[in-house]
Amino acid sequence: MVTRAERNASNPDLGVLSGRLLFAVQRELFQTLADMGFDDLKHRHGAVLAYLDPGGVRATDLAHLSGQHKQIVGTLIDELEALGYVERRPDPSDRRAKLICPTERGLAQMRAADQIMAAMQDRHAERVGKGEYTRFKRVLVDITEHQRLAVESSKD
Repeated sequence: MVTRAERNASNPDLGVLSGRLLFAVQRELFQTLADMGFDDLKHRHGAVLAYLDPGGVRATDLAHLSGQHKQIVGTLIDELEALGYVERRPDPSDRRAKLICPTERGLAQMRAADQIMAAMQDRHAERVGKGEYTRFKRVLVDITEHQRLAVESSKD
């Protein structure tokens, strides 16, 4: 009988593989950010930071983009606001709504994270070949979106 640990070592399933990739990317990203002076960020903040735009984003859009519940995103926004990375501003297109906007520190973190992620992707593209890496990302995007749609359609 093959144990789950043995199976996951020799033939990991989609959840195990995606988890390993996520955790390894997060470790490198957040450790490098910490080395650059952004040592107050936690991995969980990535659910907001990854989708933040310089012009601001509504919290409901952040929740949808990240796949997180609105309450979780609200808590993360509160934490990032207290740390000085974001601020809430009125949405000029809807006075009732707020935009989550990066502060100067938030913009600096965004630039640093973009550089770190670009270097990470370049490293992998160089290792496996640019064409192969491009195909890998295309397939991964397709699988990710198909999985998200399957989950969303099962809620109906």
